[in-house]
Amino acid sequence: MKVLVADKISTKGVEYLRQQAGLTVIEAYGSSPEKLLSLVGDVQAIVVRSETNITAAVFAAAPQLKVVGRAGVGVDNVDVEAATERGVIVMNTPSGNTIATAELTFTHLLCGARPVLQAAASMRAGQWNRKSFSGIELFRKTLGIVGLGRIGGEVARRAQAFGMRVVAYDPYLAPSRAKAMQVEAVSFEQLLAESDYITVHMPMTDSTHHMIDEKALEKCKNGVRLFNCARGGIIKETALIAAIKSGRVAAAGLDVFEDEPLAADSELRCLPNVTLTPHLGASTAEAQESVGLEIAEQITDVLKGGGIRNAVNMPSIDAAVLKVLSPYLDLGEKLGAFVQQIGPAQIATLRVTYWGKLIDLDANPVALAIQRGFLRRISGDSVNFVNAPVVLKRLGVKMEVLKSTDEVDYTELMAVEAVAADGSVISVAGTLIGKAARPRIVELNHREVEVEAQGKLLVIENHDQPGMIGYIGTLLGRDGVNIANMSLSRQQPGETALLMINLDSEPSEAVRRELKSHPAIKLAKFVQL
Repeated sequence: MKVLVADKISTKGVEYLRQQAGLTVIEAYGSSPEKLLSLVGDVQAIVVRSETNITAAVFAAAPQLKVVGRAGVGVDNVDVEAATERGVIVMNTPSGNTIATAELTFTHLLCGARPVLQAAASMRAGQWNRKSFSGIELFRKTLGIVGLGRIGGEVARRAQAFGMRVVAYDPYLAPSRAKAMQVEAVSFEQLLAESDYITVHMPMTDSTHHMIDEKALEKCKNGVRLFNCARGGIIKETALIAAIKSGRVAAAGLDVFEDEPLAADSELRCLPNVTLTPHLGASTAEAQESVGLEIAEQITDVLKGGGIRNAVNMPSIDAAVLKVLSPYLDLGEKLGAFVQQIGPAQIATLRVTYWGKLIDLDANPVALAIQRGFLRRISGDSVNFVNAPVVLKRLGVKMEVLKSTDEVDYTELMAVEAVAADGSVISVAGTLIGKAARPRIVELNHREVEVEAQGKLLVIENHDQPGMIGYIGTLLGRDGVNIANMSLSRQQPGETALLMINLDSEPSEAVRRELKSHPAIKLAKFVQL
């Protein structure tokens, strides 16, 4: 069996692969897309970091491919959907760079407080300008952490050791979890207003893109210091440059950028109070050795018929079980994603109930799929079937799994409930329909519906009155949005009606605002599955 190492990983990782009987290792660093296509025809595994893109074309050209391993966290350079369609496992190493990134973040914090780099440059130039390089202390200052996951939590611990007050904004973090970490959970606006230093540790999603922009910076203290070692684009660079020039932002440290590599003529390079590093978050000897060896071990296990670890697109089960459970995994992940988008940001419990055939199956992988679906828009690409329970627990969310023998209208049914701290519940239920086992949503908040559980969905609750369907259809039509399917449900005439619509494209923000502002509409949410 052949393993193609497309990007350079640690020598220990390559050596581990070479030592395995039956494996042939091909090192092809820096290959062009055309060269890559010519190499993958008979390979069973590909190892990458962030440089090489594994596209749908690569999967099509590699009929024997079983697994793609990413030595690192993000899998942005791998077409995971194309991999899943072809039954190829995609794995990452989600925890290998935690300490490295936290320490780099703190290095940027210290450089933002004390102009060490600028002073060192002046010393090399033969100068002695003590008065030009005065700084400030971290002690008794407030650090605002946006996103309190693995890396954010490590940064918090280091800040506490420096005597800093730590506040954190994480819309999905339970207050009890923040309290256990000795961190003050605050709103985003409060964090902006109170922080002397702000560091971001969120995944890149639609909701986090440019979350620190001109409006956010206007709410910050004058002289705030800003840092990003997470993902480029969370901080809007043009807004940051303007704020630094105006003096609102006193210093900044960036390891990631909206476009990488950073353009040679970027204005960020010219600002003396900005520390820049070329995406070094995981660039320590320990981190690279760890992820290189870890991905080599994981790939070897897969090729030799062992367990699957840290797969982002399937759980750690053997192939026979996977074949049986695969449709349920797909349904579970979509129900988890649906309830997360339709429910409140903070929940106390994620409850799953199975009926019918699911009772007799090992449903643990399905529960993992539900958790992964629930967390995908919260934690991004770093969440997988292995770490989903840990991430959910870190948010302070309890997981409950129930099996019911009560009679239902379907031979198999799966329900996912998001329970808030006040006891309120948002629930969605789904099943598989037809020989193709197509996933369907058949119930929302105990009201019967039937829509395809995929793609783009518009969910509307409105006062049951004449003309509403026509109004909604006309509004979407003017926006160029085609309706693929529609399900309408109501309990009593004149009360509340529920409308779920499969759409071919995403409605504009203007249309969403208009829907929400209509006096008869109680709820209008767009859901992406």
